[in-house]
Amino acid sequence: MNMKESLTIGKLADASDVSVETVRFYERKGILKQPKKQGAFRYYPDEYITRIRFIKRSQELGFTLKETKELLDLKIKNQAKCNDVLSRTEEKVIEINQKISDLKKMKKSLEGLVNCCTDTNQPLSDCPILECFMDKKEK
Repeated sequence: MNMKESLTIGKLADASDVSVETVRFYERKGILKQPKKQGAFRYYPDEYITRIRFIKRSQELGFTLKETKELLDLKIKNQAKCNDVLSRTEEKVIEINQKISDLKKMKKSLEGLVNCCTDTNQPLSDCPILECFMDKKEK
């Protein structure tokens, strides 16, 4: 690996729009392989920029680091097919739809609590919202 094809950790982080700590975190999680030192520095290959951008984008789409590593590993395997990625993406869509459903239920419950509060000058000890938090009955 020559110097023109490699970057120090700081330059890699800058080029990838992440912090040096993010690069180190990815190394600890095993999603990026830490190169051996060459003299006083470690030099990272240029393709790590694309890899880090892939990691960040997959996180934005809701994939965990473990799931992202699995996607990256699929790319390395010669026998992997597009269907392998498609099935994981479909699973993520199902997971997100469930989260959306759960969030809608939470929102509806919270809106009900907001409607319980009719007197904003009531003492905190009589707050109907706090009473609902402490109510152990299933509704």
